[in-house]
Amino acid sequence: MPARKRVNSSGTTLAIETSCDETSVALVRQGAILVSLVSSQVSIHAEYGGVVPELATREHLRNLPPLVQTACARADCPPAALSAIAATQGPGLPNALMIGLKTAQGLAFALERPFYGIHHHEAHLYSAWIDGTPPRADLDILPPHVSLIVSGGHTLLVHVPSPLHHIVLGSTLDDAAGECFDKTAKLLGLPYPGGPVIDQLAEGGQPDAFDFPRPLRDDATLDFSFSGLKTAVRYFLRDHPDLTADPSALRDLCASVQAAIVDVLVTKTVRAARRCAVRCITASGGVVGNRLLRRELAAAADRLGCTLRLAAGPFCSDNAAMVAILADHLWRHGAPATDCDAEPRPGWDLSDVRPTSPATARSARADPGPSGCSPCSSRS
Repeated sequence: MPARKRVNSSGTTLAIETSCDETSVALVRQGAILVSLVSSQVSIHAEYGGVVPELATREHLRNLPPLVQTACARADCPPAALSAIAATQGPGLPNALMIGLKTAQGLAFALERPFYGIHHHEAHLYSAWIDGTPPRADLDILPPHVSLIVSGGHTLLVHVPSPLHHIVLGSTLDDAAGECFDKTAKLLGLPYPGGPVIDQLAEGGQPDAFDFPRPLRDDATLDFSFSGLKTAVRYFLRDHPDLTADPSALRDLCASVQAAIVDVLVTKTVRAARRCAVRCITASGGVVGNRLLRRELAAAADRLGCTLRLAAGPFCSDNAAMVAILADHLWRHGAPATDCDAEPRPGWDLSDVRPTSPATARSARADPGPSGCSPCSSRS
């Protein structure tokens, strides 16, 4: 089925996000967020210690229709006045993605509006540029930068030489940073989601109390691997079974694990910024809500003389506002719409959104030369 043509209307884009366990709807007009609603499922999945895909899908089915109605009402924008419709097309849980994607496609078809299938990580990438009151983002004037994306089961470093031009520098090989936080919390008997709980406990602990490994921190690549750290925690608890009963020791343990994860993330991000010779760093995704990570990134950027943009709290976790911001930008610039018959892409790689030539991608990942910058620096 061909994508729907562009029509004259209010200039408002509605977006839906259902890639995992948050049901979210947002409306954006000319880069400004009119309304952003999120229905969280944390309490539902907490008793299982993680997201149960079937339950997430059921909750999306239940929550999405009234959320769309409420969002349109609060923005004083009836569906007939919408200019474009968007939804997260991937990556994510297949059935969860299906709910939001097909709902958005149905709206686009019925209203004869263009539909945009948005990449979840690309939306996170640009969420770092949302600020102000009311919140808005102008994606036309972005400087070249390196972006750290730490979202759910993914950890990525991306070079952005210009708006909508991405070169993936490194990615997750096994467990991502967020998974390491959650799995460590589960090992410690802490509630789900584990990341915020560890962050809270770590504030009162000593980060050098226990020496945990920093996987791939000193490796020449910009890839990430946190499976070894999770395993190290498991063996540590096996050898110290009574440690978690001591509140002070538990805080020290959380602080030490958190310090190891943050050390890897910051070290790799700094290395990427140097290789690509950029003067701006951004960070986004749920893990960017971690207070130590925000402080350490700020200190590292200051030492480098780089500008730092961190996603604001409401836009760190999964939300439709970041999806709408990107879709609104694409619509206003006349980007080709996505086919209304397009299927979810659960394993969609960011490199496939706007493919870069293999030679460019290889040079971006290359080890630094004598000057400390890889060949990608000449294009930034």
